[in-house]
Amino acid sequence: MKRGFLSIHSCPLALVRHVEWAIENTLGPVQISWRNQPLLAGMQRSQIEWRNQRDLASNLASALKSWHYLRFEITSDTELFRFTPELGLHRAAIDEIGSILISENQLKSAMSKTDEAMREALDEALGTEWEVELERFRGVDLQEVAQLRAI
Repeated sequence: MKRGFLSIHSCPLALVRHVEWAIENTLGPVQISWRNQPLLAGMQRSQIEWRNQRDLASNLASALKSWHYLRFEITSDTELFRFTPELGLHRAAIDEIGSILISENQLKSAMSKTDEAMREALDEALGTEWEVELERFRGVDLQEVAQLRAI
């Protein structure tokens, strides 16, 4: 069984039902629970975990990337997808513990460049800009968990 995890960090309230249809069209019937996104007024957030015979992460990323106003991350057993309206879609292969794997071709291409261009190419392969952009949204969920544990 393949498993995956979707975190929608921000979705405009007006698009919630459309996004639900896109998710259900890919994953089948799922229970989606939305919560307010305190960082952006009028936005919602949600998390979904699934299991399936096939790895559906790339299909789900394709379905969701057309909704320009979303911010999301999808993690499967072998891939990581991240999307923001400003940066677009980033895809990376990952290992069992979620570390990004950089291919030999990516390294060779980066190493053929000047020092600064090499750093930029490696940052692109690692998805550094996406990581920075989405970190504040991940922090909202972590703060929520910490508050629940404190109760």
